[in-house]
Amino acid sequence: MNPKGDKPKSKISASRKLSLKMLLLQRACEDLEKERQDREEEKGRYLKEKLPALQLSGLSLDELQVLTTEVGDWRKNVEAMSGMEGRKKMFDTGGGAQ
Repeated sequence: MNPKGDKPKSKISASRKLSLKMLLLQRACEDLEKERQDREEEKGRYLKEKLPALQLSGLSLDELQVLTTEVGDWRKNVEAMSGMEGRKKMFDTGGGAQ
């Protein structure tokens, strides 16, 4: 302990501390990016395993139109129920998962 009661001087200069912090931050950013890529790859593998490939060849124009209409309606329903407005609607109407 310092006899004067002052704080002990750091053995690392301020510039060295800053450079170490920058290296740690850079490493953390690289690790986060790697984790993001790993999650995307895992998601792709999971979807490929669980969902069959969409076969559109051989469908007539009418069948394709029906399919796109169903997908469009599904998307609209999902968007309508997402966010706070959708949650409010579920509670107000008594709908939702029961």
